[in-house]
Amino acid sequence: MWDQQIDINQVVEIRTKTTTYLGVGAINKMFDIANILVERGIKKTVIVTGKGSHIKSGAWDVVKKALDEKGIEYILYSKITPNPTADHVDEAVEIARDFGASTVIAIGGGSPIDAGKCVAILLAYPDKTARDLCEFKFEVEQAVPIIAINLTHGTGTEVDRFAVVSIPEKDFKPALAFDCIYPLYSIDDPALMTKLPADQTSYVSIDAINHVIEAATTKLGNPFAITLAKETIAIIAKYLPLARKNPTDLTARYHLLYASMIAGVSFDNGLLHLTHALEHPLSGLKPELAHGLGLGIILPAVVKQIYPAKAKILADILAPLLPGLKGTPDEADKVYEDLKQWLTEAGIKEHLSEEGFSVHDVDNLIKLAFETPSLGALLSMAPIEATKEVVKKIYIDSM
Repeated sequence: MWDQQIDINQVVEIRTKTTTYLGVGAINKMFDIANILVERGIKKTVIVTGKGSHIKSGAWDVVKKALDEKGIEYILYSKITPNPTADHVDEAVEIARDFGASTVIAIGGGSPIDAGKCVAILLAYPDKTARDLCEFKFEVEQAVPIIAINLTHGTGTEVDRFAVVSIPEKDFKPALAFDCIYPLYSIDDPALMTKLPADQTSYVSIDAINHVIEAATTKLGNPFAITLAKETIAIIAKYLPLARKNPTDLTARYHLLYASMIAGVSFDNGLLHLTHALEHPLSGLKPELAHGLGLGIILPAVVKQIYPAKAKILADILAPLLPGLKGTPDEADKVYEDLKQWLTEAGIKEHLSEEGFSVHDVDNLIKLAFETPSLGALLSMAPIEATKEVVKKIYIDSM
């Protein structure tokens, strides 16, 4: 296979709307990026990150050195948690404004980068808050420049225009999408990801699989999104078991990271629908639930519902996981069972009940799916009519 001839130590530029540096050692491109920031007249930046991954991964040592060498002052906000909240964003914005930051460097997985994107918007709108942003109370047209240093291979947020931040008191977890939050530069260095444990390795990669299954089957599904979906799933099917077995396998990490990146491009073009619209209420209610885990648990039930409408596409893109599908509508139940089995073998729990949910939560989950800002737009992209009855069946089948 051609993937064996890829030099993972060669750092290459991949240009979408973001210029991404991909390869082992890509973190050292931070020196070039810092130089570009200086040329743009940027003197101060805010670092948005989690509590420790920026240090444990080794990313911070390089970022700090690059900023110090170029004389760029920085202030660190390191309180971002999984499923970040509007409060996190507002707090980061406050210290960034007081410091005079005119750019954002986000270091982490989806949560820090998404939060960083929101900080970048609000730095351009001094009279607005994160809740204003997450409830779409103003028109967003600009943001300060964002640099994304990615520490997981799942979200694709380093190459797309999306961000997710929760409003905890309402259990809302809306999806934001604005052209102004494409990162200016992104770094995808697999060497920063070797400390991801096996379960997190699975969760983030399953996130990427969900991205492409949805992107390939939305009402806006297109050949580009479908082609990327097929490639993404083939790569993950091959390399996820290797990364779970040996977390320091840089070749496996490289290809999973590439798969995640092209999955981000896929749903940037095809958008998302049911799985993400129904997972957001889950982790909105229980922020401790890993996003990729929630997606993985409900994915089989979603595919069961949409398979008759998109059987040919799904049979083709799922072939690396579920070989032998004919692409006929009557395979829906078989795909549901076989996909659950593959996900279980990949480290995904089988039922929502294992994460503390019960049938008594279903009505509230349905309510959140239809009332959370932006999720209705995702539901409208589903290849079947996303009625409350369909949504109920997915949640019940996943319990």
